[in-house]
Amino acid sequence: MGRRRESGQRRGVVAPPGRPPAGSPAGGSSGPAGPAGSDPGGAQDGIAQIDCAILKQSFAHIEPVAEKAVGYFYARLFMANPELRSMFPPAMDIQRKHFLTALARTVWSMDDPQALAEYLCQLAVDHRKFGVQENHYQVIGETLVATLRTFSGGLWTARAQSAWETALDHIATVMTQAARDNETEPAWWLGEVVSHDIRGPDLAVLTIRTDPAQPLRYLPGQYLTVQVPRWPRLWRKYSIANAPRPDGSLDLHVRAIPMGRVSGALVHETGPGDTVVLGPARGTMIVDDRSSRDILCVAGGTGLAPIKAIIEGLADTTVPRPARSISLFFGARRREDLYDLPDLRRLESACSSLRVIPALSHEPGFAGLQGMLPEIVRRHGSWPDSEVFVSGPEAMVRGTLRVLGHRTSGEHIHLDDPGAMDSRAPGQDLRPCAIAAPTHRR
Repeated sequence: MGRRRESGQRRGVVAPPGRPPAGSPAGGSSGPAGPAGSDPGGAQDGIAQIDCAILKQSFAHIEPVAEKAVGYFYARLFMANPELRSMFPPAMDIQRKHFLTALARTVWSMDDPQALAEYLCQLAVDHRKFGVQENHYQVIGETLVATLRTFSGGLWTARAQSAWETALDHIATVMTQAARDNETEPAWWLGEVVSHDIRGPDLAVLTIRTDPAQPLRYLPGQYLTVQVPRWPRLWRKYSIANAPRPDGSLDLHVRAIPMGRVSGALVHETGPGDTVVLGPARGTMIVDDRSSRDILCVAGGTGLAPIKAIIEGLADTTVPRPARSISLFFGARRREDLYDLPDLRRLESACSSLRVIPALSHEPGFAGLQGMLPEIVRRHGSWPDSEVFVSGPEAMVRGTLRVLGHRTSGEHIHLDDPGAMDSRAPGQDLRPCAIAAPTHRR
């Protein structure tokens, strides 16, 4: 049993610069439900003008010095445009990693115009909470080209410069249009913590309520960013752990990680009555309700959050959809780490098509399945006709993909980028460029 924090004093919130929801300092409408306003036809036309090969080649060349290059990029950006510094957090370490990750994904997605457009549109909508303006894209593009030229040495050519300038013009066009399409909607939402349930020394389940009149729209499986009062302009990503509710509340499963400013504040310093700021929903790990394929879910640790939301959505009998069986493998190290198993059992009782299979890797006396989760999944089926959803620590995700890669085609394996979530076990960070070349996996 978890324990709930007593109500505490409501704390003030530093409002982000983007357009707030109605009922806060300025007006607005509702947030996005899924990938924002992409235009695959326009994206295809724009990318046709880009030399993708030279783009990837020049980007790959700077990967060994990527962290140094990104540090140079921000130093140059702020020196020439000091007014932009206030848009960023005081400590830039995580921001630099996020920028490099986004740039890597953009470069390696150039061959998939629709996926790139969906990603850029979500990125643009999310960036509205920072107060990004249209003129900022040109400044950032010019600074990035200068950075790439500086760190490419003698390999930088006129062809490479032309390719990057064309690509950055395309990126700016897509993101600017997406921001315009969403300018009547809030850039962020205020959320009140209504429940704070301690599930372990470093783990809490928070229920946060937004204004039902101004709903934060999302699809089961998506994530959002969170800012806490103590750390203004510092945003961290967390998966939403429930399907949408009429009262506008949502659950977050948060593990406090070492040196994690936001995660530590959410687990150890937050209680009912406190206020947080939420960014728009993002992510593509969502279910196609038209499919009749069975569902395999593999979740480790707090990676359970988006998986639970997906299962709750599938269990909603008010939505017409084909009948599908759902198998959930929920893995952890020890018994106490199966922090949400009682709720999963209740969900299993209410949903006849769901089978919950817990597994532990470091509990010899456990009566259930024992071992590493990828190996357990391998032993219990081949899953050739299933839609697969995977979420959790990087090593578990990678291992599961290796097990299922030759059994299920990539288009039926769904995950958001490993490293997208901030609530993970220590030592599970990816190198920023390790997401290169995302295939059909989503």
